[in-house]
Amino acid sequence: MNTPTPFDEPATPSFSPLYQQIKTLILQSLQAGEWKPGEPIPSEMDLAVRYRVSQGTVRKAIDELAAENLVVRRQGKGTFVATHAEQHVQYRFLKLVPDEGDPSTEGPAVRTIVDCKRLRASADVARALGLRTADAVLQVRRVLAYGGVPTILEDLWLPGAPFKGLTAERLRAWPGPMYALFETEFGVRMVRAEEKIRAVLPDAEQAALLDVPPQMPLLSVERVAHTYHDTPMELRRGLYRTDTHHYRNQLG
Repeated sequence: MNTPTPFDEPATPSFSPLYQQIKTLILQSLQAGEWKPGEPIPSEMDLAVRYRVSQGTVRKAIDELAAENLVVRRQGKGTFVATHAEQHVQYRFLKLVPDEGDPSTEGPAVRTIVDCKRLRASADVARALGLRTADAVLQVRRVLAYGGVPTILEDLWLPGAPFKGLTAERLRAWPGPMYALFETEFGVRMVRAEEKIRAVLPDAEQAALLDVPPQMPLLSVERVAHTYHDTPMELRRGLYRTDTHHYRNQLG
């Protein structure tokens, strides 16, 4: 089998910088699972030979992948595919932090799976996930508690086909972050997310699950998470208590 090069049917238009073409080829290998999350990718020298380009071109491509949190450089060890199973990555998409201390000192949340069921996508869920209305989706509801206090209520929707076999039992049995389960058991890695934030009042059921009065304002965070090539793979709607926690986003 011939090794692809940027000059054999380039994956990007001819005017794209060469390092961008190399980045695209590396992304294709990541998406195909050639290198699994947590595993090392070939050295810059080996990739340069593989793609028949200079080592500097490969380095520039990997620089961008590292900046996008798709790979992680480790001094003296090489470059590894980023994984949500690593401690420093686990809180990448969770921006709610305690008023006192930080997520690492607070410890992991106690997770309660309230529901996990298959259903047909509503119009808004289908639109967010790039599906058709009434396509099969999986809906999960869970509560995350810190220090014994229910703090986050999440409803999330996943496309049915990539997550076939996901059940409440598997979610409850998994000891680590949900995104680590997705990448380990289903080969789906979340690499980017976008969020909408607003203040809302909970309905009666939501207030009961979070143990708050219905008149208590909550932070509503709607997230669409994407895998490689900007393919949407999750719609997540979270309600956050902010009486002991706050939303923190670092810019720049």
